[in-house]
Amino acid sequence: MKVLAINGSPNEKGCTYTGLCEIKKELEKEGIDCEIMQIGKKPIRGCTACGGCRRMGKCVFSDDIVNEIIEKLKAADALIVGTPVYYAGISGQVKSVMDRVFYAGKGFENKLAAAVVSCRRGGASAAFDQMNHYFTISSMHVVSSQYWNQIHGNTPDEVKQDLEGMQTLRTLAKNMAWLLKCIEAGKKAGIPKPKYEEHVWTNFIR
Repeated sequence: MKVLAINGSPNEKGCTYTGLCEIKKELEKEGIDCEIMQIGKKPIRGCTACGGCRRMGKCVFSDDIVNEIIEKLKAADALIVGTPVYYAGISGQVKSVMDRVFYAGKGFENKLAAAVVSCRRGGASAAFDQMNHYFTISSMHVVSSQYWNQIHGNTPDEVKQDLEGMQTLRTLAKNMAWLLKCIEAGKKAGIPKPKYEEHVWTNFIR
């Protein structure tokens, strides 16, 4: 079983990374493999709604990390996305990545997903809500914890002092590991995935 964790902070080993490492450590205790993937500091294009991904099966822009994330997510059983909080929302880089991954990528249904947000003080709940919109529109199953998945601090050392936040992330990892094992047991028992109806599109202006 494999979890893909995306560090959406431009700081490779900052506060967001510190939280993801706590999750990774707990998942690995449970026998779950976890890869942390860095978005990094390079520019990432926003989605241009060109529709080219419908023909190509991937994003038409191949000069950044988005198509690599799509392929890794297809092979993973679960996704965790960590983002710093900028102006009470997710970072611009994370939004560009998520818009294109979830528009161009397919086959994410029934994978587990969770968001982790890192902030100095405020805006965490709004950013957390924004992240979950990507998962719940894609038939992914959002994994919960004992509190919303937010950590507070201005440096990695300060984040480690947020004892409740770090415990929340460990609880998240335990819940994700348990659900992954339940899904694996269900597969072995022959329980099929849900069969969905053909998608119905209803526009409000006709």
